[in-house]
Amino acid sequence: MTRPALLSLDEALPQLLAQAQALGRTQSVSTFEADGRVLAQDVIAALQVPPQDNSSMDGYAVCAADCAQAGAVLRVTQRIPAGTHGTQLNAGEAARIFTGAPIPPGADAVVMQEDCEALDGEQVKVNKAVPAGQWIRRSGEDVTRGATVLSHGTRLTPAELGLAASIGLAQLQVSARPRVALFSTGDELVMPGDVAPEVMPAGAIYNSNRFFLRAMLQRLGCEVTDLGIVPDQRDATIAALRDAAQHHDLILTSGGVSVGEEDHIKPAVESLGELNLWQLAIKPGKPFAYGKVNRDGDIDRKGNACHFMGLPGNPVSSFVTFLLLVRPFLLTLQGVTKTDMTRTEMTANFDWPRADKRREFLRVKRNAQGGLDLFPNQSSGVLTSAVWGDGVVDNPAGQTISKGDTVRFISFAEWLA
Repeated sequence: MTRPALLSLDEALPQLLAQAQALGRTQSVSTFEADGRVLAQDVIAALQVPPQDNSSMDGYAVCAADCAQAGAVLRVTQRIPAGTHGTQLNAGEAARIFTGAPIPPGADAVVMQEDCEALDGEQVKVNKAVPAGQWIRRSGEDVTRGATVLSHGTRLTPAELGLAASIGLAQLQVSARPRVALFSTGDELVMPGDVAPEVMPAGAIYNSNRFFLRAMLQRLGCEVTDLGIVPDQRDATIAALRDAAQHHDLILTSGGVSVGEEDHIKPAVESLGELNLWQLAIKPGKPFAYGKVNRDGDIDRKGNACHFMGLPGNPVSSFVTFLLLVRPFLLTLQGVTKTDMTRTEMTANFDWPRADKRREFLRVKRNAQGGLDLFPNQSSGVLTSAVWGDGVVDNPAGQTISKGDTVRFISFAEWLA
């Protein structure tokens, strides 16, 4: 049998994302509950932040002209805590002011209290010359009225939530969560807790993929329906796919997508829609399936089919392929426009003398010298490498690595956020 040609990641990803039309479903959520969600509209500021000039220090508001020389003595005529407003400040006067309080009319500088000396008789001595504008935060220096402060398609982090709150937004319009059905097939799979390690049947393995796939889906904001392990029977697989397609945007499985593999997934999906088996030029990874499962038997009706993705069964292959392909697909469904990962140039503190025809994603860890160490076993079945490491080196096809070479590093901390 002729092996299908390997498809590069740079070829496969655009083809896949072309199928990922934004879902278009939106909902309004509390800003408190919007972490990790994707904005469904631009956020426009209706006010300035800060709303008026204010003090960035505890100290005294003054007229700079009164303090052109060190040693000026001023009469303290008012006290302005944050949340209150002062009155007109005249020449020769100072106002006791606190961080965040509005600058009173007539003042054009603030002197920090450490540079002042309180005197008897409600007076203060300014021990340094004061330039105009000192320690004043200007109105609108953070946000100007009418500015787009957050753009449609932004994936919200705690910083964005704080910014939205700073312009008065208690609710945000966000994309609805993608609905994902997750299941596994294979009679060899057993669940932790169902069978103790000491009585595991010959050939049985624990279903580890189900745990990390579900966790990664939830981190991406998905509503996950965990269908568990489907019996390794064609009728059961077809029934699971048909039922899942009715109420989900994506069906995700792992295992059973290699060319020539005995599995019911391929014929079951093909009987309900269409399936493409790709051989990707990546390592770990390679086998990947994308297709569609009809909701009503008519694949040509636009938007009326559920997406299907099949990941390889080896745990590291499944883990890496999810991050490379499923992650950007799900973010695109939610309206995110930038899904590529940051690649940081770092120094390899290891040798990798075996060039591969596939693009490699080597599990590595940052060391105390600021370089990268390599996990010694890069097998696609060794999930320990992803636990030990804090990222991967994105190594081009045909590329060896020598100690001291500059490589491209992708951090798990960002990838899994």
